[in-house]
Amino acid sequence: MATVENLRNTLITKLMAVSDKDILNAVDKLLSTFSDEKQIELTKEQMLMIEMSLQDLESGQTIPHKELFDQEREWLKTQ
Repeated sequence: MATVENLRNTLITKLMAVSDKDILNAVDKLLSTFSDEKQIELTKEQMLMIEMSLQDLESGQTIPHKELFDQEREWLKTQ
């Protein structure tokens, strides 16, 4: 059986692939109910990733979403 962290990461990966607004709204509504009841604590690894992301933003090491999407499409063609 998957650990909570593995399951969370799997769900995040699946959510990143969803482009249907209705599905995303439904998931958001479901998660909003949960998050109103309990505060989510981040792991050390998650906090580190957030800190690294903020550093990337501050140093300008980002690319526009469309460019990333195009790169992903090209990568998928090679798989």
